[in-house]
Amino acid sequence: MTATADRDRLELAIGGMTCASCAMRVEKKLNKLDGVTATVNYATEKANVTFPAGVDPQRLVETVEAAGYTAALPQPERDEDLTRPLRRRLVVSAVLAVPVVVLAMVPAWQFDYWQWVSLALTTPVIAWAAWPFHKAAWTNLRHGAATMDTLISVGTLAAFLWSLYALVLGNAGMIGMRHPFELTIERSTGDAIYFEVAAGVITFLLAGRYFEARSKRRAGAALRALLELGAKDVAVLRDGAEVRIPADQLVVGDRFVVRPGEKIATDGVVEEGASAVDASMLTGESVPVEVAPGDAVAGATVNAGGRLVVRATRVGKDTQLAQMAQLVEAAQTGKAQVQRLADRVAGVFVPIVLVLALGTLAVWSIVGGSPSAAFTAGVAVLIIACPCALGLATPTALLVGTGRGAQLGILIKGPEVLESTRRIDTIVLDKTGTVTTGRMSLVGVRLAPGEDRAEVLRLAGALERGSEHPIAKAIATPDAGEVTEFVNVEGLGVRGSVDGRSVVVGRAALFDELPPELAEAKADAEKLGRTAIVVGWDGAARAVLEVADTVKPTSAEAIRRFTALGLRPVLLTGDNEAVAREVARAVGIDEVVAEVLPAGKVDVVKRLQDEGRRVAMVGDGVNDAAALAQADLGLAMGTGTDVAIEAGDLALVRGDLRVAADAIRLSRRTLATIKGNLWWAFAYNVAALPLAAAGLLNPMIAGAAMAFSSVFVVSNSLRLRRFS
Repeated sequence: MTATADRDRLELAIGGMTCASCAMRVEKKLNKLDGVTATVNYATEKANVTFPAGVDPQRLVETVEAAGYTAALPQPERDEDLTRPLRRRLVVSAVLAVPVVVLAMVPAWQFDYWQWVSLALTTPVIAWAAWPFHKAAWTNLRHGAATMDTLISVGTLAAFLWSLYALVLGNAGMIGMRHPFELTIERSTGDAIYFEVAAGVITFLLAGRYFEARSKRRAGAALRALLELGAKDVAVLRDGAEVRIPADQLVVGDRFVVRPGEKIATDGVVEEGASAVDASMLTGESVPVEVAPGDAVAGATVNAGGRLVVRATRVGKDTQLAQMAQLVEAAQTGKAQVQRLADRVAGVFVPIVLVLALGTLAVWSIVGGSPSAAFTAGVAVLIIACPCALGLATPTALLVGTGRGAQLGILIKGPEVLESTRRIDTIVLDKTGTVTTGRMSLVGVRLAPGEDRAEVLRLAGALERGSEHPIAKAIATPDAGEVTEFVNVEGLGVRGSVDGRSVVVGRAALFDELPPELAEAKADAEKLGRTAIVVGWDGAARAVLEVADTVKPTSAEAIRRFTALGLRPVLLTGDNEAVAREVARAVGIDEVVAEVLPAGKVDVVKRLQDEGRRVAMVGDGVNDAAALAQADLGLAMGTGTDVAIEAGDLALVRGDLRVAADAIRLSRRTLATIKGNLWWAFAYNVAALPLAAAGLLNPMIAGAAMAFSSVFVVSNSLRLRRFS
């Protein structure tokens, strides 16, 4: 349970829900409590509940139980296979129902007393295999509610009891009785029996529920895999010795050992050793990342190289893995706007169908149809009308889409984000750390006549090794020579002796004059927005080193992908115009907004919105957080700050700008899947109900079609698992 100043939030596991109507019913009951806001997800069978701090959580459980369902705090560590009891009922039902259906469909095989054999085989199906439907229908009836189980229970019991009546009190029990099987309702006698309808419909529905449950389980597999990524135990250093303890007992500050091939137990900083870390299971990045002392590492990633000693900086629910899982689960329990319409329809659907079934029965009787035909048409209406597909349309697509996103390093924070991605037409990109690496690198060397490049870089690299300045790190070279008499000249550069030579590295002001070639090189570098560093020794300037924040190698391709998605890229930066234009030219961006103060980034986003544009913003720093929140869609790079990630709608776990394009594609694909599912669910019911009412569907065929509609919706959602 989590809490804010005056509100608590918890997640209830809801049992006994069998359709979208059930979810709507539980949601309404919880939302009637004062100050309570609840969202119930049929696919995940969970309720996200926010309530006043003074409310006893047990009251929430009692409210759900009073509605006829069960509620409990979930046990995430248990991975129960809920398909097993369903599978057992399905197998028994299928074994008994197949002979009943075959006998009804093939008149040539209808031997003497075949109808009594059908009764014997159908009775266990109706009494035992169908018991969950009858139990749920009775529970709902006691609470004055009707759900899909009501339709199934009433329809199949009616078919069974009518057949029993015809068999015992009518003429259907006579020796030698035969009747054909029709796809439509054509039987005109009162002696027709419908055991194949009762047994067949229950079997089809159990099959539909089984495949639906199995598919939902597969849909949530990505999140379960994410939660299981972490290491189970870890070797902690205690008084110089290694002691293995469970990973969940680590505390901040613990130093632990990670050997080659082992998972890193929690987020931390490398203190000893150097290695390559495989983060593919967490970020989707296939290339291992080199780490050395001082570098941050994330829990659940794999040490692919040498031995590391890591100091824990975040443990438990604060780790990157735990936060990813929380974001994914929160997204999966939410509801998109398109689903709310479907929920409202599902909430009133069952009562409407019951009225429609009675109306069908009455109309057939009035126009002169036989009681048998009228009854059969009414049963077909009851059975084919299933709001399940409506209830599954959004949550299953969200389960799969957000789970697949997590595998690729894309965290979709909520279903409403999906709708935002469809509308955006402009994408604003922060420069530093987003389009560029955010680190200074050596990009050019201009030498005075007669100087040797390798010697210049060796002497400058040796001297800069003693400086902590970001520019110095771009030049510094380990083991390049012995440095003595090192002096930092504040604001200008550094001096020192390297292998007996008096070396100076820094601004031109440290030198009396520059040779014409170097003066020209310095001016050229500054025109491009680069930093010019002069290197010299023994009183003479020898070279100009050009240092700049380099463009990420994947940024140009990312810009091409944005353009292909119909987005207009805009580069936004606080750097000077020359630097910004050079970066924009390198990656293919035409529109540049430069020399913007951090507070001004929000104003730029607002101005674009005022022009009628739908704006997405990609950033990674604290100074991007407000602009990310202001944008219609905020994409926070995971290499950035927690503040920026919290402000974004989509979090990108790795710092590759191409992932932002993938995130928008995945979000749009998920939304398209949801809409496709909803279209199918609505179209199915709109088309099927009139056919059933007109007598054009045998109830057993109706049951098969209803089961197929739910399986189709879930299977369609599972296609998102192949997104790449």
